[in-house]
Amino acid sequence: MKVAFPLIGQRHQTLHALPIALEVSARHPDVAVHVSCLTVSHLELARSLSTLYPEARVQFDLLPISPKLRRRIELHGLRVVDRLIGLFASRHYFRTFDAIIVPEATSLQLRRMGVRRPKMIWTGHGAGDRAIGFARHLGKFDFLLVPGRKVEQRMLEKGIIRPGAYHRGTYAKFDLVRRMDAKRPKLFNNNRPTILYNPHFLRRLSSWPEMGHQILQFFATQDRYNLVFAPHFRLFDNHREEGEALRRQYGHLPHMLIDPGSHRSIDMTYTMGADLYLGDVSSQVAEFMIRPRPCLFLNAHHVKWHGNPDYQFWTLGPVTENVSDLGSKIENAFETHPRFLEAQRQYVLETFETLGDEPTAPAAADAIVDFLKRAA
Repeated sequence: MKVAFPLIGQRHQTLHALPIALEVSARHPDVAVHVSCLTVSHLELARSLSTLYPEARVQFDLLPISPKLRRRIELHGLRVVDRLIGLFASRHYFRTFDAIIVPEATSLQLRRMGVRRPKMIWTGHGAGDRAIGFARHLGKFDFLLVPGRKVEQRMLEKGIIRPGAYHRGTYAKFDLVRRMDAKRPKLFNNNRPTILYNPHFLRRLSSWPEMGHQILQFFATQDRYNLVFAPHFRLFDNHREEGEALRRQYGHLPHMLIDPGSHRSIDMTYTMGADLYLGDVSSQVAEFMIRPRPCLFLNAHHVKWHGNPDYQFWTLGPVTENVSDLGSKIENAFETHPRFLEAQRQYVLETFETLGDEPTAPAAADAIVDFLKRAA
């Protein structure tokens, strides 16, 4: 049996699929596992992370796109059209596999490009509450991995998953994080509480356009807190100069860390190292909750969110519609955290069915191989 794990999306998706590829290789030596990427730097990231699994034996492939497109992606970031071109250029490569296992949904377009024999399997790449995570097109996959009961229930209600064609209880990113934890340096050389500001990348949902600069300026002129500004990886993905300008503007301040999109912004360095989460709708809040701590949510667009399952995480801390007197609102979030603590614990169990202390990718690897053997 031969399976492919193409990593054609942004790099933050890598941590959700790669551990499963490595576990399939380690646990099922009769399965040939290929990890494939569009660029050399992405392939090197996957190769570097794979050293955490010395027992795995996978082949790393560079997808057959033109050198010109490869350079453009490396220099200017990844667009949806780049992914589609890459898939089309690689269609003959993908036809040779029994299964294509991906963390995103763009790869479903391979079906329309004539790649019909391999089974399509989805690992997912987050566990937020927004409707995008429950889109109907996910039902086109032959087999899906879901993190926990919350996601399972919503997908069953929408008819996205069906018994026998999914596995529940996987959040493979936590597996990598556990293996990396021993190497994490301290974020700041002081004893101040550290705030993580993590805005979403979509303007219609994000607090960044309306509140972001005011938030950064507040932290620049106070001496009580550290700030990590690490937005969703895609916020500056195609606007890298804007992110670098912010780094130049605030990076000299010893209590502020500006990260517009490094590897540390995707491997839970900041979600594990912060004392309070400040953000809007990014699914990283679900990862932050693996160790319950205070949150302050930013409703920059005055959404009527009460009772809306897409905003369930906003029940886990105070919500504000403005950032005037931000210092007192942060202080209030710390002081009122005990009243949200049990809700946060239940949210983690419903979302992940794990507290991150046991690996979940091995069972996912076994479930995928078992499905493929049954399908054959």
